[in-house]
Amino acid sequence: MKLLRLAVPAALLVATLAIAPPAVAADFPYQDPALPVATRVADLLSRMTLDEKLGQMTQAERASVTSGDITQYRLGSLLSGGGSAPSSNNATSWADMTDGFQHAASATPLKIPLLYGADAVHGHNNVVGATIFPHNIGLGATRDPALVGNIGRAVAEEVTATGVDWDFAPCLCVARNDRWGRTYESFGEKPDLVGSMATIVTGLQGATLGGPASVLATAKHYLGDGGTANGTDQGNTQLSEAELRAIHLPPFQAAIQRGVGSVMISYSSWNGAKLHGNQFLITTVLKGELGFSGIVVSDWNGIDQIDGATGMSATDVRSAVNAGIDMVMAPTAWKSFLDLLRAEVNAGRVSTSRIDDAVRRILTKKFELGLFERPLADRSYLSSFGGTAHRALARQAVAKSQVVLKNSGNVLPIPATGGKIFVAGRHADNIGLQSGGWTVSWQGASGNTTPGTTILQGIRNTVGSAATVTYNSGGSGIDSSYRVAIAVVGEQPYAEGQGDRPSGMGLDSTDLNTLTTLRNSGVPVVVVLVSGRTLDIAAQLPNWNALVAAWLPGTEGQGVADVLFGAVQPTGKLPVTWMSSASQQPINDGDGKTPLFAYGFGLTYGGTPADTTPPSTPGTPAASGVTASSVALSWAAATDNVAVTGYDVVRVQGSTETAVSSPATNSASLTGLTPSTAYTFAVYAKDAAGNRSARSGTVAVTTAAGGDTQAPTTPSNLAATNVTSAGATLTWTGSTDDVAVTGYEVFQAPGTSGGTFTLAGTATGATFSLTGLSASSTYRFHVRARDAAGNVSGNSNTVVVTTTGGGTGASCRVTWTPNSWGNGFTANVTIVNTGSTTINGWTLTWTFTGNQQVTSAWNATVTQSGATVTARDGGWNAVIPPTANAQFGLQGTYTATNPTPTAFTLNTTPCTA
Repeated sequence: MKLLRLAVPAALLVATLAIAPPAVAADFPYQDPALPVATRVADLLSRMTLDEKLGQMTQAERASVTSGDITQYRLGSLLSGGGSAPSSNNATSWADMTDGFQHAASATPLKIPLLYGADAVHGHNNVVGATIFPHNIGLGATRDPALVGNIGRAVAEEVTATGVDWDFAPCLCVARNDRWGRTYESFGEKPDLVGSMATIVTGLQGATLGGPASVLATAKHYLGDGGTANGTDQGNTQLSEAELRAIHLPPFQAAIQRGVGSVMISYSSWNGAKLHGNQFLITTVLKGELGFSGIVVSDWNGIDQIDGATGMSATDVRSAVNAGIDMVMAPTAWKSFLDLLRAEVNAGRVSTSRIDDAVRRILTKKFELGLFERPLADRSYLSSFGGTAHRALARQAVAKSQVVLKNSGNVLPIPATGGKIFVAGRHADNIGLQSGGWTVSWQGASGNTTPGTTILQGIRNTVGSAATVTYNSGGSGIDSSYRVAIAVVGEQPYAEGQGDRPSGMGLDSTDLNTLTTLRNSGVPVVVVLVSGRTLDIAAQLPNWNALVAAWLPGTEGQGVADVLFGAVQPTGKLPVTWMSSASQQPINDGDGKTPLFAYGFGLTYGGTPADTTPPSTPGTPAASGVTASSVALSWAAATDNVAVTGYDVVRVQGSTETAVSSPATNSASLTGLTPSTAYTFAVYAKDAAGNRSARSGTVAVTTAAGGDTQAPTTPSNLAATNVTSAGATLTWTGSTDDVAVTGYEVFQAPGTSGGTFTLAGTATGATFSLTGLSASSTYRFHVRARDAAGNVSGNSNTVVVTTTGGGTGASCRVTWTPNSWGNGFTANVTIVNTGSTTINGWTLTWTFTGNQQVTSAWNATVTQSGATVTARDGGWNAVIPPTANAQFGLQGTYTATNPTPTAFTLNTTPCTA
């Protein structure tokens, strides 16, 4: 999220801010806390005007509103962007500020409290004096979900003290390219690791919303922001749907299972389509398939990018809300958002049912949080803000996040007594550098930005008077009299956008010169790397005696010293694969590239690494005892540096593997096979640490014949006749079988492509009557035959059927929003189902009246013949329920003029333009 970095005096605050708003008598059901939340929401929603509803859907930046604005426009939410704080930036001033805003909300007729949001992404990092925990990449290295849950609880208490109700965290992105400037916001490169850290949701919210120090958590950024091409922030994630689901969706599923209250949409695109306008991913998948019932919020001005033009437009607003976004973060242009959304609703382009759904979700969370009864800051938590207990927890997290990557000659741990220790590097004595971005300001800054313990202070605290510690940032003054040199070097602070590294990923010349100075002294050099990602250090690594990845530890640098001097044993494991060179990016576990350090690597003291060595490759399996349904396999056993604990036998089908057996020894009996079928098998070995060998060679096996195994011939010549608004007749050429065909199965799918075929019915002969179809809808059908033994044929040809309009007149409305320049244009097209039945698959046609030519399209397949253009659904957007819409876009060229089409036909039925 991007932010105004302003410190605006909170002039609206008055001396009575600490006084709670007058108690609201339960004049209406929604004001009665004894009633169920759903009842309260329904009652309040029934009393709200359209303007009050739209106000609830609006989130403004606190520096862009006055108390009068909150009351007049019935605003539902405010936020503090990164670096946006009261002029006296401390916890008490924050509480005064948020209480003042809540007083303004209580002056509205319905007295609906605000949700106040902030990015507390590694502590309440906007507030000076807060406990700053390690950034997520360091927490991923701890492999400790329980610790991360405890951190969430501590953050919630500090956030609650300041009157902030909504935390825009955690980031559940799966970082797949370390060039990305938000890599440090990710817990790691694997979805299972990231998903395991969803414990922070429970920490923030509590077991249920509304308990002590309960803060609304936000799973962000949905979906695929960590997978963009070249690691470009707000870029394009180019993956199939299956890949997107496999890599990037599981952490969000884990958060939803923990009851996360909100989800923030990503700036990025998926295969060219902006996520903020993606109805399939937001409504169909997130709200429908995953059952998410909370608030979907946009990112900072995120909806403005939907139409590709600068600023917020009606298309942006309509597309975002119809896609399923419930609250729009419009930090400064919030009045424009209100005006545009109101106009879209009044024009019927955004339905009142969609508005009610969004507001219902927002109100539900406000009631569940108890804001109607307790809208003000809970100042009882001010005494523990940035206190000893939270800082001790942060110190523990820092120590557990340290990953020892090299320890030649067991130079670590460093003895705390005797001799002299030299410390160098800009990051050694700098809270701002060791905390990174999103610390007090958006991009972070160098210097004494907030109270804490620097790494140098931690070293001096550990050594005390038992040894001499000398510090010089550049290494000046070191000589052979020192027994060890500790170089604390790394990245300068950054956040999104400014943190992308499209070219070099190494240390800068200042750090390299410092390291050279230390190395030339002949003293053993221990490098502590302070960074938000892996760095390109392979060329320098041979010159270092030890290397510790400290990530971005936050304010408690004592935790780094605890590991360096052995007060705490190192247990951290890499949450990402460490590249051998920047040219390898993206590099991830299992992609075949050779890393400098593998995912999961981390040394313990004594130089003993966790077991990351896989077993040797098993021998190619041999088959024996082949029957119609079974086979025995055996192979040469694998070996391991510790012990082989078992094997996985897999069936290989092209690039797909299916596990079929997991024996403990080097043989397996496979049963339940299909007669007269060709199989290919291979074997993996595994050890107790979960390491898996390379795959063995493969063995091909064909099972023996048994009984009737011959499938019927494939039906052919499938055709449709007698098409009506609700049905059709299918006929085909029947199949033959060596015994007898017993029947046929008819399958249907929505639209002209995509979608899933499901069983529509069965037939005993070569004809089938379709019923119950929707008017003006497109379907696909195919047929297969079955015999008495259960053998099935291949699928017949596919026939496409478009039902008639049913004589009900236009059941659709099309909105065409063009953007023209020079001789080029784009158009965003929205199809609204104004009928009472669901449209299952759609084909939209129109005729250009100018000399226009389509050159590309998204979210639909678009073809052009002369002036006639046909757009067919993309499969995933084939189904349009009543009042819902489908959207697609296109780009083209024109000469002279670019007139807007005025006549559209959807599935042979004219639409209203």
